[in-house]
Amino acid sequence: MRSADERPRAQGGDGPGARPLTAAAAGGFVERHGLWDERQHVAAGQVRRVIDELGLDKVRFSFADQHGVLRGKTLTREAVPGALRSGVTAPSSLLLKDTSGRTVFPVFSGGGLADGRFAGAGDIVLVPDMTTFRVLPWAERTGWILCDLYHPDGTPAAFCSRGLLRGRLAALADAGYDLTVGVELEFHVYRPAAEGAIPVAPGRPGAPGPAPEVAPLTSGSQLLHEEGLDRLDDLVDLLYRGLTGLDLPLRSLELEFGPSQLELTLDARDAAQAADDALLARAAVRQICRRNGYHATFMSRPATVETASSGWHLHQSLRHRATGEAAFDPAPDPAPAPAPDAEPSSAPGSVSGSAPREPLSPVGRHYLAGLLEHAPAATVFTTPTVNGYKRYLPMSLAPDRVVWGIDNKGAMVRVVGARGEGGARLENRSGEPAANPYLYIASQVVSGMDGMARRLDPGPPTTDPYDAGARGLPGSLDQALNALDADPVFAKALGQDVVSWFTTIKRAEFARYLAHVSDWEQREYFDLV
Repeated sequence: MRSADERPRAQGGDGPGARPLTAAAAGGFVERHGLWDERQHVAAGQVRRVIDELGLDKVRFSFADQHGVLRGKTLTREAVPGALRSGVTAPSSLLLKDTSGRTVFPVFSGGGLADGRFAGAGDIVLVPDMTTFRVLPWAERTGWILCDLYHPDGTPAAFCSRGLLRGRLAALADAGYDLTVGVELEFHVYRPAAEGAIPVAPGRPGAPGPAPEVAPLTSGSQLLHEEGLDRLDDLVDLLYRGLTGLDLPLRSLELEFGPSQLELTLDARDAAQAADDALLARAAVRQICRRNGYHATFMSRPATVETASSGWHLHQSLRHRATGEAAFDPAPDPAPAPAPDAEPSSAPGSVSGSAPREPLSPVGRHYLAGLLEHAPAATVFTTPTVNGYKRYLPMSLAPDRVVWGIDNKGAMVRVVGARGEGGARLENRSGEPAANPYLYIASQVVSGMDGMARRLDPGPPTTDPYDAGARGLPGSLDQALNALDADPVFAKALGQDVVSWFTTIKRAEFARYLAHVSDWEQREYFDLV
């Protein structure tokens, strides 16, 4: 680190923000409550060097709200040392709002929620996780740090979704396993319907303004068409440079089936890191697109010309903590003695020197069975919007039944890598791309761990994923909420307060949806009756 020059900027110095950040952090809220470990302190020193050497002017201190949307404050360079010392405060009511920005709980007329910690819309404290610091490629001289949420007494905030996931991953670690997650996010990108920038439509809490008017970039129906993607090369290059500039593990950018529909995939990583990756990738795509005259959305089924729905396919597998070995890979069955002059087997599902084997290990089967057992309740977390349930259609490459299959993309859970090559993993295809990454992944851990604890069996794989006789996924957010209320596993694992908090918010959203007179109703009845 170069010598700090704390003279005022008017005198040619770097201002008070030049003082070492690690020294500035001493004695404040973070140190007093022991919220940083050695890695955080080391990272803080590295961040100081980056801010100093690149001349950053601003740093965004952000957190994931209950909807998986980034919120926070942008601080000047001079204010950063104080934020590292004592965090950044924000109204606790941010954790009590529905997707329209309406506060669902009566914070000024009581305080029973989480033992009164949210009464009066008092502060929560954003404590930066210094290991998440990045320089934003699309915003000049701007850094970005993801934060964890705490109450003013130094205890973890009751409804911090990032903290909730860490708690479930710690329980999984206590059971001897780590979770690896791979992310596939589908999304839509549009251009303005009229020339010029997309206008802002003011609204109010409980009544958002009109959606922007947009037009498609591609005609659709040509999955992975190279020429179609080439027509979007300027956009693809913007996204590539932005996402890789954030050091996200971008694997691919692909043309999807629907008009204006794309997909990004990220390399598999540790589950906590993968959740952070998904959160930032979505924000990056939207911000990069908006700055360049496009409108990107991770809404599952936008009301645009013959659009195809978007999903979030979540790949997951366990590793043994003690050895790092894959926990879902089946052991090969003992091979029978070959008959004289017999040719080696080349049948599907077999490998040289072994007989056909099960697609998953016993641990994998139990985990899979847990996903199936709790799928209706978990859908609140995998598909948390009213709109996401309009994706569950038969024969659509999206699931509508609670079934599993071997390399079957119509099934809710697809077993991948189960035909002899190893690396078996489960792909849950039921999620929507707007889901909160932390709650989506946490719901999988809760479900899978219960399957392991009870040694549940998933039954045979399906060959007909849209079989009308199979158990269906919830047909609406309301049905999913009822399923969650009836499933005690999530309240036991996450806490009844957490489940009640989230379901109250989502029921408020669904009630607003039911109260709205839709275009369909107006067309259907207004001139008929």
